[in-house]
Amino acid sequence: MFSEWSAIDIVHKMLKNTVKPGDFCIDATAGNGHDTVFLCELVGKKGKVLAMDIQQSAVDSTRANLAEHGFSEIGEVFCKSHSEMDELAEPESADCVVFNFGWLPGGDHDIFTRAETSVPAIKKALDILKPGGLLSLCLYYGRNNGYSERDAILEYLAGLDSRYYAVMKCDFLNRKNDPPFPIFVVKEKI
Repeated sequence: MFSEWSAIDIVHKMLKNTVKPGDFCIDATAGNGHDTVFLCELVGKKGKVLAMDIQQSAVDSTRANLAEHGFSEIGEVFCKSHSEMDELAEPESADCVVFNFGWLPGGDHDIFTRAETSVPAIKKALDILKPGGLLSLCLYYGRNNGYSERDAILEYLAGLDSRYYAVMKCDFLNRKNDPPFPIFVVKEKI
């Protein structure tokens, strides 16, 4: 029962209750493409999903995952930094933006996201998000990447104006060894 309560499971439950057929979503850190495929399932044939990653191996893996699931027409993958997403999407155009900060699962743990690009990427994602849209962030920290990115992201999100954004952080208080945790930001309708 509790194995279903990982950070990713919580994120997927939230996305399943939020993303609708026909929506436009961005997977800002594609990794192996699992979230990209999941978003494609949710948006359906009338929706669109953009995915990006700085590692070519992640881009290739995501493209293969999309093809395997028949989502190559719905999902499009770019070898770009998440901090460049504004080159791919217009302001207030996305219904949902998803991030997984840290390292590529199964990849080199010495290659990981950093605060220098992650915080600007979040700022751009909030601009790209439609009013009423959802920003989902899953933070993997500790190990080789330490805590500086986590701390910078939390500080930035804590400073968002509550008149325009609702920010919810989910913690696992009784899990050891720096468990990843999800954060959700809803851009208020003005």
